Amino acid sequence: MADVFVEPTWAIVELFGHKVIAGEVTSVSVAGTEMLRVDVPAVDGAAPFSKFYGGAAIYAITPTDEATGRMAVEKFRSRPVDKWTLADPQLPARVIDDVEEEDLDDLDF
Repeated sequence: MADVFVEPTWAIVELFGHKVIAGEVTSVSVAGTEMLRVDVPAVDGAAPFSKFYGGAAIYAITPTDEATGRMAVEKFRSRPVDKWTLADPQLPARVIDDVEEEDLDDLDF
């Protein structure tokens, strides 16, 4: 089967979960799996970045020219993942009635 578009090309990529990303796209093999690489250029002071998507995550790809692709980058404002952190778990406050403060000093929290 012939390639649908010549790589690299600019495109608007629609993803499951109602997400849209735009940039220069190429297909690449990552760990033996074909993936779509989207290179998002710098915009408004934000650094350029790349994201990789598996075929199952992609709903549609619309090839565009570079000017349209850059306008889409500005419109959709895709952002790279900065860092992944989990909030510290918050334990529910314990209600202790009828306990003297001296008794609390003996408890290990």
